[in-house]
Amino acid sequence: MKKHIKKNAENKTVQAISKKYGISLLESAIFARRKITAGNDILYYLENDTRFLHQPFCFNAMEDAVERIHQAIEENEKILIFGDKDVDGISATAILYTYLKKRGADVQWRLPVGEDAYGLSIDAVNDLAQYAGESGALIITVDCGISNYVEIQRANELGIDTIITDHHNPPETVPDAIIILNPKMDNSGYPYKDISGAALAYKLVSALRFSSFQLYNQDFCLMTVTKQDEAYIIDCLKIRNLVKKSQISVVIDEKIRSIYDTPLLNFLSGQQILVWDEKSVKSMLKELFGSSIDFQMMDMRPKIAHIIPAVNNKALSDIKNLSKIARYSEKPVKEIDGFYNLFVTFAEKSATSANPQYKNEQNDDLQLVAIAALADIMPLKDENRIFVKEGLNLINNGKIRKGLAELIARSDLQGRRISSTDLSWKIIPSLNAAGRLGKSNLSLELLISENPIERNQKADIIKDLNAQRKIYLSDAEFFTAKQAEDSFKKYNEKLCIVYDERIFKGITGLLANYLVSKYEVPAIAISFSEDKTIASGSMRTCRSLIATDFLDKFGEGFFINHGGHNAAAGFSFTAEKLDAFLEKAQTIISGETLEEKDGAIIEIDAELPSEYITPEILKTIDKFEPFGEENPEIIFFSKNLSINNAIITGKTERQHLKLILNCGKYKFPAMYWGEAERLGRDFSSTDKLDILYKIERNYYNGNCTPQMIIIDAEPAKN
Repeated sequence: MKKHIKKNAENKTVQAISKKYGISLLESAIFARRKITAGNDILYYLENDTRFLHQPFCFNAMEDAVERIHQAIEENEKILIFGDKDVDGISATAILYTYLKKRGADVQWRLPVGEDAYGLSIDAVNDLAQYAGESGALIITVDCGISNYVEIQRANELGIDTIITDHHNPPETVPDAIIILNPKMDNSGYPYKDISGAALAYKLVSALRFSSFQLYNQDFCLMTVTKQDEAYIIDCLKIRNLVKKSQISVVIDEKIRSIYDTPLLNFLSGQQILVWDEKSVKSMLKELFGSSIDFQMMDMRPKIAHIIPAVNNKALSDIKNLSKIARYSEKPVKEIDGFYNLFVTFAEKSATSANPQYKNEQNDDLQLVAIAALADIMPLKDENRIFVKEGLNLINNGKIRKGLAELIARSDLQGRRISSTDLSWKIIPSLNAAGRLGKSNLSLELLISENPIERNQKADIIKDLNAQRKIYLSDAEFFTAKQAEDSFKKYNEKLCIVYDERIFKGITGLLANYLVSKYEVPAIAISFSEDKTIASGSMRTCRSLIATDFLDKFGEGFFINHGGHNAAAGFSFTAEKLDAFLEKAQTIISGETLEEKDGAIIEIDAELPSEYITPEILKTIDKFEPFGEENPEIIFFSKNLSINNAIITGKTERQHLKLILNCGKYKFPAMYWGEAERLGRDFSSTDKLDILYKIERNYYNGNCTPQMIIIDAEPAKN
């Protein structure tokens, strides 16, 4: 059997997680083995509500971006949204374009097409300048721009402002744009770095929506006064656009009876002071400082209770521990924390109530953010989990965004519960296919079109393009097979590089992915322009090699352009440098140490006795969905499962084995893909088996049943 381990999960930790979060010991043990024990991490597995997303104004430059876009709309400037042609890029473009169009902005969009390189182009800048004339212009890049130093310098020369929204790794020297929103910038202010370009566009649009609400750009100071033993504690928290800005906590005891001996007056000067239960707060302040100090304050309890009736007439001391956010706090929750959480929830609900259409628009956007997170292989941690879970919930509840609905109708997903895996294997490749085959505009037009006839026509074309994409990839895999094998050996089984004039440019990333999965080493696929003067490539990595760092080691001036993420990057160079590229790649990779191969040792999440293997196990698995980058599927191990029935299926050369296993009172179906030959060779139908496996839902004839997917099996040892 494949080498496997079950990491230790301390009973004390498992019990604590189970008790604190009200989940089963099995689920707690899985969290512990995966080292997911902090409340801020567990939150994103157990909660779905968008309330748990980070506030968009955490970006230090977000307010400036909102104000510059307002100015462009008010002054009727020409706005160009420039995106990328992959799923993340078109999703980001669709989100921002749809919002600005509804706001009445003079906005257009543009994507790289055909042989156009990734990122903002000089032609796009020049065309906008000519179109705008004297009316003023603004460029907003989405999912690109952070590497476009020269192009943005050209925009500056032409008097065009640029706002960069990008999530790619920034180069050493970033462009001189007026505003940059990039969570990977050291000074971004944003608490989580690994969001997609579409998520970044969603944050910008969310900030723009909030800017129409009366609380936008208002400075508030929340205040609470609590008594502890013989002392009073005054907590003050300044917030702006729902983001914490500064905070003080002052202890008033018998040694301090004058407010002038505290920093309160300076901190509160010029602030709108908000309190919970004004009468009680004023009474305590009077007791502390006398009646000579008059605090001007607003009681938020009746206002918040109007939106959240459950808190009416309750004290903050009663409310603070009821907050879901407080539930996941690693520190004792103070009344000021509960007050802040209530205020943010109140503000968000009030904004939605004032603009009911925003909720539907947000729901449409979230589905694209979910797809982009999966397409761009974002880690399924932190708020990415909320994005994907809520996007899937909306799709499965029938609130499917126009454009996506037409694609889903052309797949085999209708009438079933759609998972993150379904999106990754069925929908995302179709959306990507148009861009890969030089027709990136098609997918974007599908997502933003209001005409159902047009959407259906484009969905049909995209389906055909995806079929063509599969042929291009299959052909490329075939005619580079020998070269790939030789390359793998040449680079001492640490790297694989293929290049060929026949490789269709749009599938280099897919081909590199294929090589990574086949050889379990970083891989590069290179194609050439029609005139054979430019080489363009894609790199995909594994085993902790960072793609952008690898490419940076080629030195300044080697590439025409390059950039990307830790695990995926793109580049281009003049074709005459190919030999130099191959030689330099060999030098660089020889100095790299790769981690052990993925899957060399399988980590078991739980060992299940047969009586635990019931359909109820799906509820446990669902808590860890969606699965993907940095959140692999749950893997179980079970011993001594007897075979009730064994059937060989499949018409291809490598047939499959379908088993029915006795699991206590349940008989569980199990598929062992491509391993039919093991029946009779390694075990018989009368054996008991020890198995490594996953469990998933199987849909057949409209019915949904749980099914094991066997990773490895062997005759039971006892």
